[in-house]
Amino acid sequence: MHKISNLSNLANSRFPTRTEASKLLVIFQSKNIFFSTFSSSSSTTTPTPTPSLAVPTHERIVHLILDQKSAPQALQTFEWLSKLPNFTHSQSTYRALIHKLLTFRRFHTVQHLLDEMPKSIGLPPDESIFLTIIRGLGRARMIRDVIKVLDLVTRYGKNPSLKIFNSILDVLVKEDIDLARKFYREKMMGAGVQGDDYTYGILMKGLCLTNRIGEGFKLLQVIKSRGLQPNVVIYNTLLHALCNNGKVGRARSLMNEIKEPNDVTFNVLICGYCREDNFVQALVLLEKSFSLGFVPDVVTVTKVVEILCNVGRVTEAVEILERVESKGGVVDVVAHNTLIKGFCKFGKVKVGHGLLKEMERKGCLPNVDTYNALISGFCESGMLESALDMFNDMKTDGINCNFVTFDTLIRGLFTRGRTEDGFKILELMEETRGVCGGSISPYNSVLYGLYRKNMLNEALEFLMKMENLFPRAVDRSLRILGFCEEGAIQEAKRVYDLMNNEGGIPSALVYDCLIHGFCQEGCVREALELMNEMVFLGYFPVASTFNALISGFCRLGKDGSALKLLEDMVGRGCVPDTGSYSPLIDALCRKKSFQKAASLLLQMVENGITPDYLIWNSLFHCLSQQTIWLESNNLFRVHNLVEQIVEI
Repeated sequence: MHKISNLSNLANSRFPTRTEASKLLVIFQSKNIFFSTFSSSSSTTTPTPTPSLAVPTHERIVHLILDQKSAPQALQTFEWLSKLPNFTHSQSTYRALIHKLLTFRRFHTVQHLLDEMPKSIGLPPDESIFLTIIRGLGRARMIRDVIKVLDLVTRYGKNPSLKIFNSILDVLVKEDIDLARKFYREKMMGAGVQGDDYTYGILMKGLCLTNRIGEGFKLLQVIKSRGLQPNVVIYNTLLHALCNNGKVGRARSLMNEIKEPNDVTFNVLICGYCREDNFVQALVLLEKSFSLGFVPDVVTVTKVVEILCNVGRVTEAVEILERVESKGGVVDVVAHNTLIKGFCKFGKVKVGHGLLKEMERKGCLPNVDTYNALISGFCESGMLESALDMFNDMKTDGINCNFVTFDTLIRGLFTRGRTEDGFKILELMEETRGVCGGSISPYNSVLYGLYRKNMLNEALEFLMKMENLFPRAVDRSLRILGFCEEGAIQEAKRVYDLMNNEGGIPSALVYDCLIHGFCQEGCVREALELMNEMVFLGYFPVASTFNALISGFCRLGKDGSALKLLEDMVGRGCVPDTGSYSPLIDALCRKKSFQKAASLLLQMVENGITPDYLIWNSLFHCLSQQTIWLESNNLFRVHNLVEQIVEI
């Protein structure tokens, strides 16, 4: 048996002798490695199997080499097998070793192997080996060496096949489309190789990956000018690029050129329309694909469901899922989760919960995202007990809670005033290893909940306890609160801006202090901007925060803006208090607008809010100065107005 001496040296270890190889062969047999009872040189007559003549099949050897964990181990295995009696390596075993060596970047060793093949097995490397080398060099991003494989092929007396040219081209387009085009012109066309559909498909892929859509259309014309009909893969590649660049209408026009569009064609265009929120055209194409017997893939189905849910057409989304399933299409847990989120978004969380049961009935197991969507829906609907039941069901069903689970539930509980339950979930989150992930969000939810209950001292204490977990955020927050207390509002704003630039998320406590501080300084516009930012983060202000802005507007004489803010406050579900009405009534009285002030007083009393001494004082002081109004309306009417207020 021919010995591959070069590889022995490279492996840096002693190989087994022929006697040792025979012993190892018996061991291999005892480990259920499947063997053939004939060698490559045996006759067509099957000999009687004997342990001394049994040799492994080439297929098993290929798997054995590929299973090795390092290049030296693969080389040792290969050399050991070469010592087995009646065994000769083949193109397939050489290809397996070359693949393994390329994985570990042993390129020099591969060259030795190629040189050994004609002597060892009497054959030069075949096409499959060269293709393996091209792919290996491509994975290593050795682009220039990939091109040199052409010279390697001719070195062994062969002409590069179209498959080899295409494989090289495929590697080049992923790295440098210009180099790939140069290779096509100089190496392929220079050698008289025109290419086939696969060649043009590779070039189109390269052009589209680099957003050279115009050149892609030129390539399309070149293909047609050579009397060829571009296949659907080439068209689909160009369609995909057009859709990714927001040119879905142009893609739709191009689709008309395709003689036989396939399911991918429809998937690409439907997804394109979904990306543009054009659900009408997406549904039109979906219907057409159904009529042609195509079933959209799960990604496309999910996008259609999502866009329908976004516009509130969840019933249609259900129908589409059912239709896809009836035609044998795949509807996975992600598609179901999207539908559940759609129902929860529009307050139909109970319907979403019913879908969970339906999923399980069909054998589609829910995941953590399914439960998170329902917990969020229950929290948004104020159904906190149901949210806690879902949380407990997760543990029963063996689904591990993640950060989103805890964050959603903590926010829901604290927002709705369930501080005790919220603290229990927070403690459970902290005990669950690796869940928090260093995010401040649940802790800000705690601060928000305490702020909503006007437990500002408790909120400050909790903020101090957060210092070990979030030292920078706590430091910035305390500095802002300190500056606000000192009246240095501009310094506080500077630290706030610094916090935002660092990626920090200010708490509701910080926003409340800044809003009060700016209003006291008469900077109501800045305070209003901060309130908008506060609402954007999901922190809805309480009455005291609104009151600061109402007072600020009134001090600036902008009672119209203050009144509008009061109306907005009530419209958003925030219950006003005495502090909401008092500055407005006082401002109106100062402007001698007694009727407007009295109207506000009536509204206030109707809402069950008792006027304080300052309000009455403002009203009667205003009334005492309204001599003309008193003369025209007489004291009897004033008496009736006061009686009406008192009766309420």
